[in-house]
Amino acid sequence: MSGRLDAFFEFVQRGLVEPLGRLGVLLMTAFRSLATVLWHFRWRVGIIAVLGLIVYGLYTHPPFESIRRGEVLARTDALDGTVNVYTTGTVLVLPGIHQVRRYSIRDQVYRPTESASATGPAPFQSVEGLSIGVDLAVRWTVDRARLAQMSKEFPDDISAELVAPAVQGIVYPTFARYSVREIFSQRRVEIREELIAKLTPKFTAMGLALREVEMGKVDLPPDYRAGMEKLLSEELETEKIHYTLQLKEAQVKQQQLEAEADKVRRQTAAEAAGQEQVIAARAQEETMKHILPFKQKQIEQRQLEAEADKVARIRTAEGAAEARRIEARGEADSRQKLADAEAYRLDLVGKAGAGQLEREGALVTRYPLLIQKTLADKLSDKVQVIIAPLPAAGKFIGSSLLGDQSPVNPVEDAAAAVTSQVKGSK
Repeated sequence: MSGRLDAFFEFVQRGLVEPLGRLGVLLMTAFRSLATVLWHFRWRVGIIAVLGLIVYGLYTHPPFESIRRGEVLARTDALDGTVNVYTTGTVLVLPGIHQVRRYSIRDQVYRPTESASATGPAPFQSVEGLSIGVDLAVRWTVDRARLAQMSKEFPDDISAELVAPAVQGIVYPTFARYSVREIFSQRRVEIREELIAKLTPKFTAMGLALREVEMGKVDLPPDYRAGMEKLLSEELETEKIHYTLQLKEAQVKQQQLEAEADKVRRQTAAEAAGQEQVIAARAQEETMKHILPFKQKQIEQRQLEAEADKVARIRTAEGAAEARRIEARGEADSRQKLADAEAYRLDLVGKAGAGQLEREGALVTRYPLLIQKTLADKLSDKVQVIIAPLPAAGKFIGSSLLGDQSPVNPVEDAAAAVTSQVKGSK
């Protein structure tokens, strides 16, 4: 066991203690060398350290301020006390010399929430001494024209330290001069205009600009609200009855005027109808003076038209009879010409037939065997007749058809061919 401990301690000494010792000696040597070098260049090192501190200070606290949208920047010079106002860009700000404050140029709204309820911690008081709550909204902003002058006097929280006291100092006395009924319904517009008129110069004196004062919901005590609502409903009912009576009276007057207008309209219509009848009678009389001669002319015109129609009919009948006579003569001439043409045709056909018979007689006289061929054709349509000359003695009957040019009697050849065909068909 002791051998193992000795081996372990030896290992620790060789692996850890001796290397750490050599490293410590090296570090001490390096530190002495660095201290010697720094001592020789102590001024330069000091200057570099100071510059490093300056750079670090500028990095952590840059001497520039950027103006964000919707803001203005007021820079105060601590040496001469001058104030410069900037709206855009980047402004140089030297630490210890310049003081910078930012102000929003957008409209801001102040609402006295403690006075919005009749049971709140700071309600308004009416002339009767009743507590009321009014949802009041005061919209304001900084006056950019006087910002350079008033920047030194502005507190950090303008809304709480300037706007709230100013509004409370004006609103509480103003509401204390009016009754609850006037604040609730009758004189709201007048109270609002009075608040604007009083708050505007006060805000201007503080370097602020008042935009608007708005009165919202008016909160009344429960009992007084019930009575007020009942009273208002009765007043509304009274006004409704008053307006109803006025409306009825106006309707009665309207009916009277309508009746009188209807009477005048009927009288005027009757007079106009009488005048129309008189004018119509006169016009009819004048019209008859012109109509009678016109009627006479119409009668005469109709008589003339009847006579003209009679003459026209007679002439039409005569023309029709003459046309029929002409048609009859034309038809007779046509029939005569047709008869002549038929006779001429028959004459030509007879002559043609006689000539054909004469030619056929001559042919039959020359070729008597044609009679037998014609008879064979008439007997059946299956008989085929070939007319050919008779062959020479001892030859084939169709040798002449095959090109034999031996002299033969044509009459005898034809007769032999017909006879052979008739026998074959039988």
